[in-house]
Amino acid sequence: MKLIRSLDRFSKSFADLIPEIALNITARVAVFMIFWPSAQTKLGGSTVLGQKWQFWELSPSTFMLFEYDYNLPIIPANIAAYAATWGEFFLSIFVLLGLLTRISALALLVMVLVIQVFVYPHLWASHLLWASALLYLLKYGSGQFSADALTGRHS
Repeated sequence: MKLIRSLDRFSKSFADLIPEIALNITARVAVFMIFWPSAQTKLGGSTVLGQKWQFWELSPSTFMLFEYDYNLPIIPANIAAYAATWGEFFLSIFVLLGLLTRISALALLVMVLVIQVFVYPHLWASHLLWASALLYLLKYGSGQFSADALTGRHS
């Protein structure tokens, strides 16, 4: 028991050395690295600096995925394809920059919920990890090193 208490105190002391900015940036980069590559797989068109930027040009396979594989209820497949791709594209950039962070995190959290319930219900462990970073950003915001902080929206 004494060993456990000592290790616990050591862990707490070590954790206290981690600055809040490291948590904010890590969460923002992690969320970006989840959603940006996914958006890239859905886009057509040419690349600039190894990335696709033509968010208005979705690949034919994206429409096929939303029509035949994802099969979302209520929303027509072509609208869902654009909404999901644009969400992944723009919201991931916003989160990375720390711009409208809480709104972006909430929107991506809704997207994760839709993906979990309707698209990949067996991947709950991954989605739980995604949700934890998004919940952190939703609660604590983007931090001091962000576009929100520059515009006075960080609190």
